[in-house]
Amino acid sequence: MGSSCIYSSAHIGLDSIRVSVEADISAGLPKFTIVGLPDTAISESRERIRSAIKNSGFSFPRTRVTVNLAPADIKKQGPVYDLPIALSILMASGVISNTTQLQQTAFLGELSLEGEVRPVHGSLLAATMCQEYGLKYLVVAKNNCAEASIVKSVAIIPGTCLIEIVSWIKANSDPEIYCPNRKKQTKQNFLIDFADIKGQEHVKRALTIAASGNHNVLMIGPPGSGKTMLAKAFPSILPSLTFEESLETTKIYSLAGLLSKTSLIKTRPFRHPHHTSSSTALIGGGTWPQPGEVSLAHNGVLFMDEFAEFSRKTIENLRQPIEDKYVTIARALGTITFPSDFMLLASMNPCPCGYLNDKQRTCECAPGQVQAYKRKISGPILDRIDITLDVPRVDFDKLTSDIKSESSAEIKKRVELSRELQANRYKSHNIRTNDQLRTNLLSRYCALGDKSIELLKKAINHYQLSARAYTRALKVARTIADLDSQENIQVHHLAEALGYRCG
Repeated sequence: MGSSCIYSSAHIGLDSIRVSVEADISAGLPKFTIVGLPDTAISESRERIRSAIKNSGFSFPRTRVTVNLAPADIKKQGPVYDLPIALSILMASGVISNTTQLQQTAFLGELSLEGEVRPVHGSLLAATMCQEYGLKYLVVAKNNCAEASIVKSVAIIPGTCLIEIVSWIKANSDPEIYCPNRKKQTKQNFLIDFADIKGQEHVKRALTIAASGNHNVLMIGPPGSGKTMLAKAFPSILPSLTFEESLETTKIYSLAGLLSKTSLIKTRPFRHPHHTSSSTALIGGGTWPQPGEVSLAHNGVLFMDEFAEFSRKTIENLRQPIEDKYVTIARALGTITFPSDFMLLASMNPCPCGYLNDKQRTCECAPGQVQAYKRKISGPILDRIDITLDVPRVDFDKLTSDIKSESSAEIKKRVELSRELQANRYKSHNIRTNDQLRTNLLSRYCALGDKSIELLKKAINHYQLSARAYTRALKVARTIADLDSQENIQVHHLAEALGYRCG
């Protein structure tokens, strides 16, 4: 008879807290109870744990066993607590003792009926928790080691099976530490290069501006004009992720269980949800909230092809994530916040048939159909889009031309120089791109001359631009000036920015 405590981890959004897995064995009829707000997966783990302990050659207590997951006011979910619960029971039974080394270790893993340790979601977040709480070791399944090893200050121990882990604890010796294979990063090859796309030079120019300042883009054009191809080539001009951005992105994918065997995500996400996707799939949610597409696209691109075919409710749900750069999901069990600093890249046809204002084909839609189609995209959503582009059909002469366009690698160099300029300018404000520029900083970094002010005044009065449209136009103008390596916004920079909004 006795009690014990083993450390594990619980996730609240992208934050992790230490969980104390306490076991108590007392007199009474045989009963195995788990308390501390466990979900169904944890409640069902009792039979897995019982079988894993027996099949590993240990005796499961034939008395009353109570396991508490503390703090008890935090919801616990998933099979991640199988391993720490089993070890806590073995400690309470006297099979292992509470050594100093054990007090500096956290455990995470699902157990098979034979006692094998299986991989789980969120090992990177668990490693971050160990760092925050001063724990030296984290034991996870072998397939989780590469992910968890991103946190260099925590020693990652690969756990194969329950017997092996118990033997290491009993020996109280230095464990086998996982050594990540730090391969040299290879150059990423993209399927589509901007040099392969014929024509549409004005669209490429606008996408270069968008990539430089992280601005939202809407492309409107007939079928076959190259909208989807341009969008798929867009990642090839995006700057590489910084380490901080890579860590943020990897945490989200770790929580969602979407990481491969590679550890750190080094390329910007490009999410392409189908237009039948639900609001929950796009924004995130569930009984215990999970990140949606807007969070999976954090630090990258959310490409919404056939934009007007998404349900109006789904599109309207983008308002808050676009504006605030995060999404808050409230449920009865709690409120979770996920980051959503993504660049929206959308494309759509000008009408239901797709050929409105096309030079070669006649539109077959009635005026009412065209208006109803355009109304699917509301004014508040259009107000949050910085660059709206007309993507016309490519002429035959351009399609058959042998003239090579500028390559993605050349464009990417300009984008990276612009991003570096922005990062240096805003380093004291915790801002990375012009799109993140706060309203109180506009007068300092987006100052205009008299001619530019007059031009902006005429545009606002003529096109009845909102205050949001005004600030977004200034941010785009700031990006265009950065691409020209100009310290101040010139008249032609502002005129181009307004053209993307009012053209």
